[in-house]
Amino acid sequence: MSLASTSSASQSVQQNSLWWDAFRRFKRNKVGVISLFTILVYVLIAIGSATGLLYPHASQGEQYLPMSWQHPFGTDIFGRDILGRAVHGTSTAISIGLLASSLSLIIGVVLGALAGYFGKKVDAAVVWLYTVVDSVPYILLIPALTFVLGRGLINVFIAVGLTSWVTTARLVRGEFMKHKDRDYVLAAHAIGAGDGRKIFGHILPNVAHLAFVQFGLGFVAAIKIEVILSYLGLGVDPSQPSWGLMIDDAKNELARPFFGNLAAATLFMFGLILAFNLFNDALREALDPKMKNK
Repeated sequence: MSLASTSSASQSVQQNSLWWDAFRRFKRNKVGVISLFTILVYVLIAIGSATGLLYPHASQGEQYLPMSWQHPFGTDIFGRDILGRAVHGTSTAISIGLLASSLSLIIGVVLGALAGYFGKKVDAAVVWLYTVVDSVPYILLIPALTFVLGRGLINVFIAVGLTSWVTTARLVRGEFMKHKDRDYVLAAHAIGAGDGRKIFGHILPNVAHLAFVQFGLGFVAAIKIEVILSYLGLGVDPSQPSWGLMIDDAKNELARPFFGNLAAATLFMFGLILAFNLFNDALREALDPKMKNK
């Protein structure tokens, strides 16, 4: 057997063992498993609302009806069922979280990998870029971009994705700096592996756990940012369902007093964010090599 095939087989077995060990540790974390199932329920709700299986029509009836079995959170000023609005807002939140965190993850991983692997001028350029982005207050940068791009689901995810990759790039860069001179990378170089294969085939799988954790953190951050932007009038279009728009509507209803929009949006957002934070903590513990024998 050649040195190349031996090295490749050994690395494959090691990676499979690491991922299986992480899966085994995650299964033992009951809070993490419950959180995962909660997230899956939210995903099913989002799919159901997007395909019209849940609340297919925004029927209008009497305005400001109190909570009842027919309308668990009552109706709003236009007579729309508030629970239906919250259900459709789940689709917007999941979409923003997935799209924005995916874009942020791709940018951060690619730039961090290139900076950490090649170093020198490439590293200097990437460090300069994320230092410039990071130097602008986040609370000003995102609204400025959405103001320029305009309201809408696509514009929000672009604005969030283009501004939230800095932490991922910094972490991946540091890990690549540690891994690029290790024995398994030097062995890959000795058998003729190119830079692309060493980056994406050898080093990246060993730092992928950071990408998973950062994806979860970015998902939660993107949902909260969309809610804030929609509340400020810079997020999704008013014709689209959004928890932020529901909270914005609630500010004019509290004096009545009527708490339907505020209660529904807050509870739905709280459940998803809490589940993702707990899941992320469980995933980080499962992927942490220091927890291997615990």
